[in-house]
Amino acid sequence: MAIILKINFEKPEREKIGKVVEVLKAGGIIVYPTDTIYGLGCDIFKKQAVEKIYQLKGRARKKPLSIIFADIKEVAKYCIIQDYAYRLMNKVLPGPYTFILKARNAMPKTFLPKNRTVGVRIPNNQICLEIVKALGNPIITTSLNISGEDVMSDPKQLSKEMSNKIEIIIDNGPLALEPSSVIDLSGDKPEVLRRGLGELNLFQY
Repeated sequence: MAIILKINFEKPEREKIGKVVEVLKAGGIIVYPTDTIYGLGCDIFKKQAVEKIYQLKGRARKKPLSIIFADIKEVAKYCIIQDYAYRLMNKVLPGPYTFILKARNAMPKTFLPKNRTVGVRIPNNQICLEIVKALGNPIITTSLNISGEDVMSDPKQLSKEMSNKIEIIIDNGPLALEPSSVIDLSGDKPEVLRRGLGELNLFQY
């Protein structure tokens, strides 16, 4: 059965963040709040954990997973950021956006599609940012649901079967159901792929 943690939104407790990081380093799966919906995640370098997330969600392997980073500097180690893309990202992050970028060789191939693009998030949420900082590398982020079914706004909606396969659930109560906006920055100009939370005027040409 998963360990249930409540972590302070504004000042995440170091001890609790450390507990989450231990689980991630051991190849565990976590549920955590973001600035949009709850995420299901693991360390990007734990191949078996990544596979387990695909299995838990019943997600097709051709559908890529997104990643949470601590800051744009960290994103640049794993992804190619064009100058215009860097300027746009710098204006709105941390925030409720998923940016599509081309991956560098440093990115594990486990969850990359053939075109080597990846969804990048830097949420305006101290809990997940502190987890990533303490871990020392990015984590997977994907919505808390079975593929094709409604997204869960509250970890209490998890089935017993699913929660038994997750090591830690950070339960901070119900969150909004609106997802992040998805903007493709892998080309020469931004392209809005999904309208969600966040201001989009900057990305419309």
